[in-house]
Amino acid sequence: ARDAWLRTPLAPGEMITAQSALLEREAQESSTTDEELAGRRAANGSSERGGAASTPDYGEKKLPQALIIGVKKGGTRALLEAIRVHPDVRAVGVEPHFFDRNYEKGLEWYRNVMPKTLDGQVTMEKTPSYFVTNEAPKRIHAMAKDIKLIVVVRNPVTRAISDYTQTLSKKPEIPTFEVLAFKNRTLGLIDASWSAIRIGIYALHLENWLQYFPLSQILFVSGERLIVDPAGEMAKVQDFLGLKRVVTEKHFYFNKTKGFPCLKKPEDSGAPRCLGKSKGRTHPHIDPDVIHRLQKFYRPFNMMFYQMTGQDFQWEREEGDK
Repeated sequence: ARDAWLRTPLAPGEMITAQSALLEREAQESSTTDEELAGRRAANGSSERGGAASTPDYGEKKLPQALIIGVKKGGTRALLEAIRVHPDVRAVGVEPHFFDRNYEKGLEWYRNVMPKTLDGQVTMEKTPSYFVTNEAPKRIHAMAKDIKLIVVVRNPVTRAISDYTQTLSKKPEIPTFEVLAFKNRTLGLIDASWSAIRIGIYALHLENWLQYFPLSQILFVSGERLIVDPAGEMAKVQDFLGLKRVVTEKHFYFNKTKGFPCLKKPEDSGAPRCLGKSKGRTHPHIDPDVIHRLQKFYRPFNMMFYQMTGQDFQWEREEGDK
């Protein structure tokens, strides 16, 4: 089987297969809920337009030329909000979930969800659950073989804890992270079927995408560098999309309360654009032994991911620095 190489190091004899990759509905949750986004936009008096240099409501609706396909709790909302500042980008604010939840509605429905664009503008949307949806690569390829794909990745251990923290805020009654992370804690068997763990096995999901798209059409953005050097990461994104580098360091300031960069107040009007209350939540304390076991679990998958992408995200170095 093509997934035979993906044996979990802490669960001998068990195999993670594509057939078992149907993540529970939790994995399909939006990184930012539509309600949170709508509320924030109403509070700021902003619309669904594409950024500081707004586009009048004319032009035509087109299918997207670029997609932010993942990953949940990686930094996709921050990336989307930053790229929407660019006058040549028009993006949907909410997550359409077309290629996972709404595919049966058809391409015309999907096109109608998009904002109107002018010639030369890039139409975009982001739905982080696409990256872990088995059918998504084939469906997207059928729509546009030359589409550009952006994946925001983050240390999978930190990402899993952030994922759990988001769920905990909505469902305080759920078990602890430590309970959910293991099939058998005594034996050290990680439960890779739990979506919070499984999403971070990036090599598994990427293999599915590489059956349909070459690496040249996929940009991997570091969620960590998006925090410490947002302008640097945005330069890569703009280059990848064939855009002038309009979004630069002058657009960002570091919000000490949030712990991450925010967009500065536009020159014309409105408040500074910072991500909503669902971002920057304080993580619960996690047993250091559990974190260590997760680091050990993810390490071989991270190495595979580095090899597949040709990029070293240095997550192991982060572990050594702690």
